Amino acid sequence: MNGMTQFAPATAEIFLMVAACVVLLSDLFLAERHRIVTYWLALAALLGTALCLAGTAPDGRVVTLSGAFVADPLSQLLKLFTCGVVAVTFLYARDYLRARDLFKGEYFVLGLFATLGIFVMISAHSMLSLYLGLELMSLSLYAMVAFNRDSPMAAEAAMKYFILGAIATGCFLYGTSILYGVTGSLDLGEIAQRAGELDRLDIHILVALSFILVGVAFKFGAVPFHMWLPDVYQGAITPVTLFIGTAAKIASLAMIYRVVVEGLGELHGSWADMLAVLAVLSMAIGNIVAIAQDNLKRMLAYSTISHVGFILLGIMAGSAGGYQAAVYYTLAYVIMAGAAFGMIILLSRRGFEAEAIDDFRGLNARSPWFAAIMLIVMFSMAGVPPLLGFYAKFAVLAAVIEAGRTWLAVAGVLFSVIGAYYYLRIVKVMYFEAPADTQPLAASLDLRVVLSLNGLLVLGLGIFPQALIALSTAALR
Repeated sequence: MNGMTQFAPATAEIFLMVAACVVLLSDLFLAERHRIVTYWLALAALLGTALCLAGTAPDGRVVTLSGAFVADPLSQLLKLFTCGVVAVTFLYARDYLRARDLFKGEYFVLGLFATLGIFVMISAHSMLSLYLGLELMSLSLYAMVAFNRDSPMAAEAAMKYFILGAIATGCFLYGTSILYGVTGSLDLGEIAQRAGELDRLDIHILVALSFILVGVAFKFGAVPFHMWLPDVYQGAITPVTLFIGTAAKIASLAMIYRVVVEGLGELHGSWADMLAVLAVLSMAIGNIVAIAQDNLKRMLAYSTISHVGFILLGIMAGSAGGYQAAVYYTLAYVIMAGAAFGMIILLSRRGFEAEAIDDFRGLNARSPWFAAIMLIVMFSMAGVPPLLGFYAKFAVLAAVIEAGRTWLAVAGVLFSVIGAYYYLRIVKVMYFEAPADTQPLAASLDLRVVLSLNGLLVLGLGIFPQALIALSTAALR
């Protein structure tokens, strides 16, 4: 590619960067009573980005910008999904922020720049461009966690997130430097070519892999690099927790796929066992510790850790079916998590955060419809058929068995059964206990409609699973 044509595959990123700057500058000149304009501009930026993606869809795989950027069906799917998820997050956040006098342009601007970082990570074809995307996303998220300046808990969570994130990034860079010393390149394509010539038991390769996986595992929130996740989920305001629990997980999937699968796929024998250990620990700690939680956001944090274990199992399988299952599981989890955190926002109001499990007591008496939505989401996360979460778990376990790791599949089933307890606990509280709060739910019509569609999507993609499975399969062909 020569001239301007080399920038064509990155049209969406360029548009999003310009749009985020426009939203930032526009917000500076808006009076407080006109702050809603920033919200609509942010949604317009995401819509324009999605249209750019649709208009520049690659026929195959295109590597451009001197090998730093790749456009392929996987990047197309993940970016479009990210646009939708961030748009829904902004919609859920609008009334929540307004009720708490936090309706400021910074939330939407930081969200757009974090989205840009996610896009760069998704299309990274170099360890350097991956790092740049990672830092852009991370710095935006650190600021978003500390968004509520009057909350000591938010400040503490942001500080923990920043310090541990800096350590994890340092580990990732150190591993990258060793990998560069061994392969002589930062380009993932060249690393992949030379990986087959390397001894997978070479101490330099093993050390490089170990440090790189520390950085990847931290961004995922996998055990034992999960320490930040529960504190950040609880300390941040719920719209920020929603962003971290959904859009950021797509970035983590892209990160591990680009580095481990595309760059170091030939060294599968070296990193497969490492991922297996991370996966088992994540499923075990995530599900067991979640049982003891009374705060719903902390419970969902440990639930996230357990789901990360399943995603890592799909990558660990090292087969096309395993990678497809990991993509499918990630997208399924993002849909379920969006509905779960949306329910917390729905039940919250000014001066009251519906973060405790007891806050959902008697929800069926207050709103049978939204109690049913929450029931669908909890059953799906538990893996109850015929909901979306069941098919996601089934796809991963089938790939693991096919890879000859039957004991890992057995462990996955065992920990899923343990995890069902705390999901069913929410259902019990909603349907079999008297309501602790009799006030009617106060939420805008669009939030109610989108949240309802979010929950029904979990049901619909469970009854008709082939739609999302086909997308995940086509993205990796």
